[in-house]
Amino acid sequence: MFICSVKGNTLKLWGIIALALALVTALAIALPGAETVAAGSLFEGKDTLNYDKIKTEDARHEFLSQFGWEVSGPCVEEVEIRIPVDFDKVMNSYNEIQKSQGLDLSKYKGKTVQRYTYEVTNYPDYDGTVYANIIIYKSRVIGGDICSSDVEGFIQGFEAPKSAEKK
Repeated sequence: MFICSVKGNTLKLWGIIALALALVTALAIALPGAETVAAGSLFEGKDTLNYDKIKTEDARHEFLSQFGWEVSGPCVEEVEIRIPVDFDKVMNSYNEIQKSQGLDLSKYKGKTVQRYTYEVTNYPDYDGTVYANIIIYKSRVIGGDICSSDVEGFIQGFEAPKSAEKK
């Protein structure tokens, strides 16, 4: 027979350690901007992607060029938007695109953000107009997409098709 005795102080110590670990884990998950995107896991051939300190027109152009996109001049639209508190079916689908590229808009529910839209000039094998949308909160890219302006068009994450990256 095996007998183990534990003092009350030992239980308190383990409880405090467990609570501290849970708190640190919760903070790491909950803090906006805490995620670091390792490009190797998402995009082949790139070491790191810069999502921070996107404050100027040039910085936004440079951000898009990381993915192989070329844009024509200044943004065609700059608008302040509010991320909904409750996501509907459409917003959940859009957030799935964000999650696939290492971002998550659900961390910013209820926040007011800026959306910048640019016309993409090098989208491969497509004759229509293509736009790049960048969603920024406090100088950090938190979401965005590449989409066509056609009713039956497309929407995708930032990663360029292979034929666009070679141009």
